[in-house]
Amino acid sequence: MTSLNSIDEVQQALAAQNYVCGRPLATVVFLSLRLGRPLFLEGEAGVGKTEIAKALAAALGRRLIRLQCYEGLDAGSAVYEWNFAEQMIAIRTAEASGGADREALKAELFTEDYLIARPLLEAMRPQPGGAPVLLIDELDRTDEPFEAFLLEALGDFQVTIPELGTIAAPEPPIVILTSNRTREVHDALKRRCLYHWVDYPSFDRELEILHARAPEAAETLSREIVAFVQKLRTEDLFKKPGVAETIDWAKCLLALDVMTISPEVIADTLGAILKYQDDIARLQGAEATRLLQEVRAELAPA
Repeated sequence: MTSLNSIDEVQQALAAQNYVCGRPLATVVFLSLRLGRPLFLEGEAGVGKTEIAKALAAALGRRLIRLQCYEGLDAGSAVYEWNFAEQMIAIRTAEASGGADREALKAELFTEDYLIARPLLEAMRPQPGGAPVLLIDELDRTDEPFEAFLLEALGDFQVTIPELGTIAAPEPPIVILTSNRTREVHDALKRRCLYHWVDYPSFDRELEILHARAPEAAETLSREIVAFVQKLRTEDLFKKPGVAETIDWAKCLLALDVMTISPEVIADTLGAILKYQDDIARLQGAEATRLLQEVRAELAPA
């Protein structure tokens, strides 16, 4: 598939990649593709922001290029670096052969042969099958200077390498930026993008997601898993479990041949859904039993 011509087609294409999304998210994805605008997805960790880039790349048959952001990431690390080891070998080889022309050697060292492309440069280059999907993941982990650089790079879809000049994308990449909102991203960058807040799904939507990602789970077990995780999200936890944790927990329970959830099973597998010891300690014993009883009461037929 090379194009998606309607919102319904976006939903169907993503569903074929086992990514279940509602119409609002499918709409903003469709508009991003149609208008050629970057898509900025914000929301809690584990709600499927990164996965939509993977699913979209697979649905379109495009290459996925991922720039994982981190504190201290700079433009150079995101665009390119020179292969210093190979350059040193070339210098020593030239010296051993009898002193090559320095200017000629310098010109030779700073060519494509010694260039290591990083994600942003790679996304600007022609790709088999068409422009790639460029995922700029967890942008909120970077610093403001990198945001300013992105503002320019995504505005013109080009990057500059001092030794080689400006490299412009022959076809703009499909850009998806994500943020877990650990800090606010500058408005100037957001204005360049279409924006969507990815929230925790409803019970029915999360159950649909679980059916797609863990289809071997029995209906009763799937309903208990989703209801219990959704109940956990109402508790005062340091880190609420995302949809990714729901899927991980289901797969853990299947691996253990669990047919129904019990307080003992919860205690043994809490590490699949909670990632902080204080949260795990809070849910041990009577607290897990209480939540499970509430879940079963809510799931019981009226």
